[in-house]
Amino acid sequence: MEILNYAFMQRALLAAALVGITAPAVGIYLVQRRQALMGDGIGHVAMTGVGLGFLLSWSPVWMATLVSVLGAVLMELIRWYGKTRGDVALAMLFYGGMAGGVMFINLAPGGSNANLTSYLFGSLSTVSESDVTAICLLAAFVVLVTLGLRRQLFAVSQDEEFARVTGLPVRALNLLTAVTAAVTVTVAMRVVGLLLVSALMVVPVAAAQQLTRSFAATFAVSVAIGVAVTLSGTVTSYYQDVPPGATIVLLTIGAFVLMTALAAPLARRRARAASAAGPAADPAECRVPATRGAADDAGV
Repeated sequence: MEILNYAFMQRALLAAALVGITAPAVGIYLVQRRQALMGDGIGHVAMTGVGLGFLLSWSPVWMATLVSVLGAVLMELIRWYGKTRGDVALAMLFYGGMAGGVMFINLAPGGSNANLTSYLFGSLSTVSESDVTAICLLAAFVVLVTLGLRRQLFAVSQDEEFARVTGLPVRALNLLTAVTAAVTVTVAMRVVGLLLVSALMVVPVAAAQQLTRSFAATFAVSVAIGVAVTLSGTVTSYYQDVPPGATIVLLTIGAFVLMTALAAPLARRRARAASAAGPAADPAECRVPATRGAADDAGV
């Protein structure tokens, strides 16, 4: 393939594939926790990190990671202790992060708002080898957390009180989820941009939920959708000369529409199958009560 003859496209495709894996892998827990817009808020805070990276002549990716992690931890603390004024504090954090990014990058030698464009909306053609190295390391961390602790994270996402009763460190797991989301935002900012990253964390999960019935299936299908749309969007942006971030997000929304269209006939088929199997099932009073945990029932 012609597209693979160029080193910058090889880096772009690798970065896109890693983002397609990590964004839905974290997004599924955010959707379960009803924090679908958390990625958008972290993206605003990460702008300050990008600006500081230019100002201090340090890697914008690593600086954005540091700042967004601190911002995510602060968001969790506000959620715990903010009470009635928590939403105001979060709003100031988000808008302050955006303003800080613009200010710092303009204070940097030779810096201007034009330098922020590739981070706001993504720019696969400018992904460097150092960016790929950072993305690979950060993506490995995200995959280890989301897969290695999937049972614990699922339990906390479903019911914090029940998880606390069972002895799980709920606050530590909540902080870990927030930190992992922050890392994912910085992984994805070079591909889809800080302003669009939240869509790639949420929409593939919502699309997968239209067809799947267990957590494990939703996880697998959402990651498959994420990889498919990021790679397809990257290839499309190369051949059609269109913005990669916008292309990927529009393809993701298209996948959601397709899954929604397929969900209705599939639901009717399942209903007919359940109705046909109904008479052969044991009466409710004769069934053996379930003994496994909620995570096992969900297919985790």
